[in-house]
Amino acid sequence: MSQLEQMLMFIKVGIVLAGLLATVPIMLFVERRGSALMQNRLGPNRMGPFGLFQAACDVVKFIFKEDRAPGHVNKFYYTIAPWIAVIPAFMTFAVIPFAGSLTLEGSTTQFQIANLDVGVLYCFSIASLGVYGIIMAGWASNNHYSLLGSLRSSAQMISYELTLGLSLVGLMMVFQSVKLGDIATAQGETLFMIGSVAIPKWGVFIQPVGFLLFLVSVFAETNRLPFDLPEGESELIAGYHLEYGSMRFALFMMAEFINMAVASALITTLFFGGWQLLPLFSVAVAWVQSLNLIPNPDLVQVLFQGISFVIKVASWMWFFVWVRWTLPRFRFDQLMNLGWKVLFPLGLLNVLVTGFLIYKGVL
Repeated sequence: MSQLEQMLMFIKVGIVLAGLLATVPIMLFVERRGSALMQNRLGPNRMGPFGLFQAACDVVKFIFKEDRAPGHVNKFYYTIAPWIAVIPAFMTFAVIPFAGSLTLEGSTTQFQIANLDVGVLYCFSIASLGVYGIIMAGWASNNHYSLLGSLRSSAQMISYELTLGLSLVGLMMVFQSVKLGDIATAQGETLFMIGSVAIPKWGVFIQPVGFLLFLVSVFAETNRLPFDLPEGESELIAGYHLEYGSMRFALFMMAEFINMAVASALITTLFFGGWQLLPLFSVAVAWVQSLNLIPNPDLVQVLFQGISFVIKVASWMWFFVWVRWTLPRFRFDQLMNLGWKVLFPLGLLNVLVTGFLIYKGVL
C-alpha cells in the first residue's frame, strides 16, 4: 500500500468514526426536540441557543459520574457487556460506501473502508453479535427485570433476522451481487422514463415489498418503538440496562444510536440509491465545477455524492424519531405473531415472485 493509499485510508476511517460519534449527541438533541415538537412542548432550551449544548452537558455528566457496579452483579460480564454491544455497531459501517470512487495520481480510491465481496453478509453477521452484549447484560445484572428484557431481545432479534435476510434475497437476485458498492453503483441506472423524467433503478422501485419487510425488520432489530419490548418501561422498568449507570449506560445508548445510523445507511444504500446524487444535485455539481474552485472535477462529484448520502441517512434517522413518537408499543405476542405469521411468509413469497419475474425477463 502506497503512502497516498495509507493516508486516504486514515481519512476514510476518521470520517466514519467522527460521523458515528457525532451522531450520538446530535440524535440526543433531535430526539428531545422532535418529541417536544410532536407533543406541543418546548423541549431543551436552556443550555445554549435552542438548547443545543444540552447534549454536550449530558456527555460531560456521563463521563464524570461515579461508575460503581452494584454488589450483586457478576462484575466481569457486567463490565464487558456494554462494549460487546457497541463495538459491532461501529464495525458494521466498515462496508457501507458513502461516496463513489476518486482517482488520484493513477490510484483509484473507493470511499468505503472495506470493499468486501460479501458486504451484505458481513453486515448481518457482525450486527447479530450485538445481541450477545444485551443477553450478557441482562444475565450478569442478576435482576429479574434485566434478565426478562434480555430474553425478549434475543427472541425478538432472532425472529426478525430471518425476515431481514429474506427481504434482501430478491434485491441480490436482481442486482446479482452481495457487494454493497456494486448495488449502490447499479442503482444509478435508469429503470424507465415517464415523459422526460427518468425513474432511477433504486431498490425501492424494483423491490417495494422487500423494502417494507426490511424497514419493519430493522425497527425490530434496533429495538426501537414500536418494537422496544426489551426496554418496556411499563413492565420492565428499564429492561436489560436497569442496573447500569454512568458511562456503561452511555455505551448502551451509544450502541442504539449508532445502530440507527447503520440501519439508515443500509436503507439508503440498498433501496434509495446510496451515494447517487439527489435530484438537481447534478446541476449544482456542474455549476461548482465551472467555477474552477477545486482543480479536480472528480473531487467535486465525490463531495456532492457524500452530501447526498448524508442527507438520505439523516432523513431516515428522523423517520426513526417520528415513528417513536407516533406509534404505540406492541404486546410481545403481537410482535411474535407479526414476525412469524405475517412477515416471514411474505418474505418467502417475495423471493418466489422475484425469481418468477426474473425467469420471465421482467426484472
